[in-house]
Amino acid sequence: MKFMLAFFALVAFCGAQKPTPCNSPEQWEGRIYRSDKSKAFTEFGRVSYDQRNMRVRIIEEREVGSTKDYYDTLYLHNIQRKYRLDLTTRKCNVTDLTDPFRPFGVPPFARFLFEAEVGAAGVPGESLVAQTWDGEFEDHSKFMITATYPDCVPITSVFFSNDTGFVSSDFYDITAGISDPMVFIPPIECNM
Repeated sequence: MKFMLAFFALVAFCGAQKPTPCNSPEQWEGRIYRSDKSKAFTEFGRVSYDQRNMRVRIIEEREVGSTKDYYDTLYLHNIQRKYRLDLTTRKCNVTDLTDPFRPFGVPPFARFLFEAEVGAAGVPGESLVAQTWDGEFEDHSKFMITATYPDCVPITSVFFSNDTGFVSSDFYDITAGISDPMVFIPPIECNM
């Protein structure tokens, strides 16, 4: 009888444990696809991401409706500055950043939703485990992030605020680290 009580107590304890938010890589490079169907907006880009210093650079192709534009956008949240170079006209627009830095990875206060195996289950090398998290930032904007497990590499992110509406981002072809540390220097055209 004591064995059965101990067994059920162990099962209840194990079942009550919830995963804690994982630590996503702080520096990486890869590709991003963003979309907002309500605004007929899509974006494909090459991204360099530095969470430590709150810097992001995206070389992007944006399509809004039937208009395509090409930009080199540098977000320097560490100095609250945004540089956007139009790659067609070579004109640079420098503005202050008013939005807070939001990590592409799983924030430490995120709430675990579920875990799933993506790909061909049971076939070695043909699947990965992904965890999905959600939460709310201090400004009441909401997020849902899916990341690989156990490495916590972001796969997809959905963000909602009253200002932006829903924005969905997919991340792929990610490699750890920053290959060129000069990538976070504003383009020459932005210093004129």
